[in-house]
Amino acid sequence: MTRARKRRGWLKWIVLGPLLLVLLLQLVFFAQICWWTRFNPSMTSFMSAQLDALRVKNPKAALEHRWVPYRAISANLKRAVIASEDANFIVHDGVDWLALEKAYAKNNKKQKVVGGGSTITQQLAKNLFLSGSRSYLRKAQEMVIAFMLETVMSKERILEIYLNVVEFGRGVFGAEAAARHYYGVPAASLSAAQAARLAVMLPNPRYYDRHRDTNYLSRRTTLIMMRMNSAELP
Repeated sequence: MTRARKRRGWLKWIVLGPLLLVLLLQLVFFAQICWWTRFNPSMTSFMSAQLDALRVKNPKAALEHRWVPYRAISANLKRAVIASEDANFIVHDGVDWLALEKAYAKNNKKQKVVGGGSTITQQLAKNLFLSGSRSYLRKAQEMVIAFMLETVMSKERILEIYLNVVEFGRGVFGAEAAARHYYGVPAASLSAAQAARLAVMLPNPRYYDRHRDTNYLSRRTTLIMMRMNSAELP
């Protein structure tokens, strides 16, 4: 083999190697998603990262988290989360392109990534597999995983997993833990007002865990309560 042919061989693998690794990673993600169509995730990437952060100060720290089935979560919370986070959840394919376009325009105006226009499905993709960092590369991976989720899971299953793993406060994950942490009741018993308030906290739950009586939280809660009845459930 000539030196030129060896060089071409190395160049081929320099190009193909990363592509094959990316493809392999997508296959791993897809296999895990297929598994979760029938089995519940006990820990997500985001939960693991938060637990590690908590244990820096307290090695014995544990997350507040308890899985409950879809039927054991108040319809009030389901409607509130859809009304607050993703009004088109029932009809989109994992990505709300109009919301994404608005977020892109806002990011360009601010010259930084300040909003992602993420759907519930995209948020679940991030929580299950990715980090909390903001970049267009991570957003692209989030979208790919969202399409995988929508391909193999029902809307009900996506919402069930999301409500069981989403962060509601520092070390507080899932609807059941949130309902007990803030109101001392099970997730099935959340009132409309309680559910709306929890839904409003989702974009910045650790902040609102420490600041529970802000004017914004009260105003937004009232708005979400008005929108809840029009939120369509899977």
